[in-house]
This record gives sequence, structure tokens and C-alpha cells, in this order.
Amino acid sequence: MGINWKIPPIGKIPEAYSAVSSGRVSFPADGKAEVRSSDLAKVYHVRWDDTGFDSDDNGSRWQGYAGYPILAVLILQNKLPADPEVMKLFAGIDWTSLNKKFKRDYAAAVNSVIESFPPEINREHVRAAISSTYEALKNLAPCRRGKNASQDVSSAASLPPLEPFPSVTVIQGTPEQEKEYAVLEKDGIYYLSSDGKNVIVSTAFPDNIILIGYHIKPLLKGHPGAVFHFDGMLAAWLLSPGEAEPSLNSVTEKYLRKQFSPEDSASGAAALFLLKSVLETELGKADLLKLYREIELPLAPVLADMEQRGIRFEENALPGYAQKLAVFAEEEKKSVFETTGTEFNLNSPKQLGEVLFVKLALPAGKKTKSGWSTDMDVLESLADKHPCIEHLIRYRRIEKLRSTYADVLPGLVKADGRIHTTFNMTATATGRLSSTSPNLQNIPVRSEMGGEIRKMFLPSPGNLLISADYSQIELRLLAHISGDEAMIEAFRSGEDIHRVTASQVFGIPLDQVTSEQRRNAKAVNFGIVYGISAFALARDLGISRKEAADYITGYMNRYQKASDYLKKSVEKAKRLGYAETIFGRKRYLPELASPNAVIRAFGERAALNAPIQGSSADIIKIAMIRVNEMLKKEFPDAFMILQIHDELILDCPERLVPQVSEKLKYTMESAVPLSVPLTVEVSAGPDWYSI
Repeated sequence: MGINWKIPPIGKIPEAYSAVSSGRVSFPADGKAEVRSSDLAKVYHVRWDDTGFDSDDNGSRWQGYAGYPILAVLILQNKLPADPEVMKLFAGIDWTSLNKKFKRDYAAAVNSVIESFPPEINREHVRAAISSTYEALKNLAPCRRGKNASQDVSSAASLPPLEPFPSVTVIQGTPEQEKEYAVLEKDGIYYLSSDGKNVIVSTAFPDNIILIGYHIKPLLKGHPGAVFHFDGMLAAWLLSPGEAEPSLNSVTEKYLRKQFSPEDSASGAAALFLLKSVLETELGKADLLKLYREIELPLAPVLADMEQRGIRFEENALPGYAQKLAVFAEEEKKSVFETTGTEFNLNSPKQLGEVLFVKLALPAGKKTKSGWSTDMDVLESLADKHPCIEHLIRYRRIEKLRSTYADVLPGLVKADGRIHTTFNMTATATGRLSSTSPNLQNIPVRSEMGGEIRKMFLPSPGNLLISADYSQIELRLLAHISGDEAMIEAFRSGEDIHRVTASQVFGIPLDQVTSEQRRNAKAVNFGIVYGISAFALARDLGISRKEAADYITGYMNRYQKASDYLKKSVEKAKRLGYAETIFGRKRYLPELASPNAVIRAFGERAALNAPIQGSSADIIKIAMIRVNEMLKKEFPDAFMILQIHDELILDCPERLVPQVSEKLKYTMESAVPLSVPLTVEVSAGPDWYSI
């Protein structure tokens, strides 16, 4: 019999809740899980088999109790009970900072979080839910993994330390950085390291030297002349794209089988020196070296320049905007009360569930211990069932705008009057960029209140903003990759692809396609790439499931090669273990072999979409590199400042807008040769909303 883990402090239960509800747990292979820390700086590895569990987090490694990564996996395996609504309350909490603030008094840290909840949250219910999970953990008493469980379960803990090279020197950074970093010089190349994640170039360094670093983008701000020949984070991420922002520590353990001490910056420089050849060899074996050298590495300085430049923001407009949101939220709240015939706390899932599913007797989903689910998916599914739902949805969206933008943006405007978002290169498995502080990719486009936010983003004085957006790029990639002649011809004809699809699927002349038929064809066009089901399509279009099934069948029959490709892409991914873009980017999908049907279905959807969405991400990155080169050479007064999915936004002198727009369109459309034309729509205006 194996030896049991010690029971952790009860405060580790909410940390596990956070990991689950924030989506920080992934399953790269059977018997293995990766759990990102709350500050995203580290990735912990959980393993299990018939004998039990192990993990390399600090609690499991040094304290001998089952750390929160193990608890999170147990929750997802349904071995530990957890209230889904309570878990949501703990999403996004930075426990690393909290535990440091409370000096590892986990109970005090948890209590501070609970006391910060809105007054309508029943704190006693939250504490009872935590206690329930904790008692179940005591009864479960998970075992340590391995035949000889009395030994330290973490293989990483037994790894030998990585000794710093004698030639490594430690140099003080700038006063603003307030940290030391290590430099290893060998054959004219400088290997830089500091805290195991980000590395900083001192202002004392001359430009135009060859540098090797880990997470190089932050280094390039203020050092545009520095030449980086290697980025350990980008290389490691391409090899394991499911591990977002891998730390230098975890990469050193994985590839060198040695232990790097984050407190020892000299050791980090030595790690980089050894990792360069190892990771480049691995990239070559995986046919990823070209992608790394020609797309990812050259993109880092482009993004660094965009981040440093930022976008001008009209901060003075925010108070009036916040006031508008408050008025609209109050109006929607009153409408909910009028249509339901009762007043209650709209922010309480329990009270809302009672009103919707008891008082109004609307169709409800599965009831949990804490009540019915009332999230946006549930509300949207009830949109045609009662007039109150429309007002509830609007209220939720307004409150989301308030909490995400109106309350946050003022603190993100720098002294230069601009917002400097951070573009994350290694945060997604598909290769798409994301942005944080703030996330500018999720500002609603169509809503009136979302548009009000976009009006506050402005060009530099005397300039206009230019938007260049790839049109229907994922559908064009589906046509190209599948080789479907009918779809290719539809794009080559220059006609409206959705109208052409409706004409072909419904068997009617192009000029007789109604707006409703075009709308339905558009939903199928975009949904098919994501493996949309008849149920989901019926819900989106407000039609019967049979009608939706007929649409999908008609589509598949008309675009036979596209249909065959989508089926084969799942089979291929199951055979290889990964899906691949046209540029060789790989997304590994161990979910396809999972015995859990829900996880397996996720893997199948990812296998459908990853080659197309990933190829789209590759193309926009190539376009960014070429547009940046073009602007520097021909229009040095115009700059790229934002990338939003398939769209680039430039800050351009008004007098140059016609010439820059023309050259921008050409550069993006010719970025990659496909069997169908890439089409870019260009527009310009005095603010982000206008374009």
C-alpha cells in the first residue's frame, strides 16, 4: 500500500478552485497534467497512476502535503466534490502575491478574498463549500505515486543543481529595474538571465551586439539596435505550445535534467548557454526551426516596438462613460423587475435562479448544490422564453463593460497619455497573439456601449488611424487546405461568399438569395470550421434542429472536399497526436486519446480548428513583419500600434493615408501565396470606432 499525502492547509482548497475556474489546468498526456501558477510564472507537473499522485509544486515537494495542483486535478477527475458557482468566485486571483502579503498565512489570505466579495454573496455558503471539499479530501486520503512512496515523489527535486560557469559576471541593472542580472560572454555572444522568466538588458550595454536571452521582448524596449539570435522561451513554447509562458526553471529541468535556481542569476546564464544548442536541435527534429527563425523570432522586436509606442487614449471621456453605464444598468434593472413582477438581487445566482426557474417556471438546466446555473450561455438559451431575459443579458453586458474597462482603464493610462498593452506571444496553443493590461481584443464591436470605448482610442495629433483587416481568412484557408474546387471558385469569382454558399446549398439563383438565407449560410460558413453541431446552429439561428441539420448536410454535400478534409483532419490528429498548420506549427492533442468523452470532444474540435486558426495566426504574423519593414523603409512617420486577431491598426499622418493604405493592402494581400486570393479591407478614421 502506498503512503498517503499529508492533508494540506484548508487554504489550499480555494487555490485549487482558482486553478480550475481560471482554466490553468491542462492535460498534455494520459496520467499527466500541467497546472500554471496564479501569476502564470511557473508550470507545475502532476502525474498519477494506480499507485497515486505526485507533483513538483512547493507544497508537494517540500512540505509533504498534496499541493493545490493535485487538488485541482482531483476536482477535474470528479474525485473531489466542488461547487461550480463557488469555484467561479475564485477565478483570476493572484495567490502568489496574496500569500506573500500575508506571509504564508493561508487562512488569512483566503479570508481576505472572501471578505472582498460583493455583499450579495453568501460568505457562509462559500466557507461551507470549502469545508465540504476539505472534508472529502480527508476521507479520500490520496496516496503518493510510486512503488517506494516514502521517497521524495518529485523527480525534479532529485535533479543535480546547475552550476554557474566561472566566467559568468553579475551586473547591476538600471535603478528602475532594481535587480541584478547575469551575463555569460562566450565567442562574442552574451547570454543574459535574471529571475528565471524575464531578462533585462542594462542601459550600460552597447547596441549592435549579439544577445541570447529568455523572453526577449521586454529586453528590446529601449534597445532597438540589440540583435537577439535566440529566445529560449519562444523555442520551448513552440516545442510544447500547451505550456503557456514556460519558465526557465521548468525548461532547464525538462531539457537539461538539471535544477536551475531562480535566485541564482549566474546559474540562469549558464542554463541559457547550454539550452541554446539543445532547443535548436529539438526544433530541427520537429521541423519547427523555419517557423521559429522566420516568424516567431523576427516578430518579437516588432511587438516590442508596438508596446513601447502605445495608443493615445482620451482619459477625460471615461467619467461620462461610466455615468452612462450606471444609467443604462439601472434602466435594465428596472425592466427586469417590471417583466418579472418582483425585485431581487440581479447579481445573486441563487436569487436569480429562484425567479427564473421557480417563479417564472422557465426550463432549467441541471441543479447543483448551490442552485441553478445562470451564466450567459443559459440566459442566451432562454432568450425567446421570457421578455426579462433580454434585459438581464443587457444588464450583464453593461456590468462587464464597467468592471473590465470603465473601472480599469484609468489606471492603465501612462504619463504620455497613451495605453501600452502587452502582446503575449506564448499564451495560446494555436499561435494566436493575445493582449493584456488591457485586453484590447475583447472590446465589443457591435454594441453601442462597446463603441463608446473605441471612440476614446485616438491617433497621434495630426494623424488618422488606419485599419487593415483580412476578410474571411479562415474560410479562405479552408478552401486552400482542402482543395475544394467549388469553394475555391466561389472566392476567385469575387462574389459575396455567403451569398454564393446560400445559392449553392439551397439550389437557387444568386440574385434570388434572401437576406435570411445569406445570414444562415454565413452562420454555417463560420461555424463549420469549429465543428458546429446542429443543436448549436439551431440555437444561434433560432431555427429547429432539423432545419439546422439540413443546412449542415447541404453544405457538406456541396463542398465535399472541405467536408472530407474536416473529417480526415481529426483522424490524422489522432494518428499523429497533433494538428499542424501550413507552416508546420504543431498543436499537440493528447485529449484525443482521453477516456473522458468531454475532454475527447474538445480535442476533436481543436483538431478541426487548429490547422486553420493556427495558419491564420501565422499569416498575420508574417504580414506584421513585412508591414513593419515596409513602413520603416518607405513611411517612417507611420507606425503599427495594434493587432486585433486578423486586423492591423496603424497610426499614420493624415497626408500619407492614401499612399500608406495602398501599400499596406498590397503588402498584406501578398504576404503568403494561396490558391485563393487574400483580401484585405482598409479604412481610416479619427478614432478606433470610426474605422
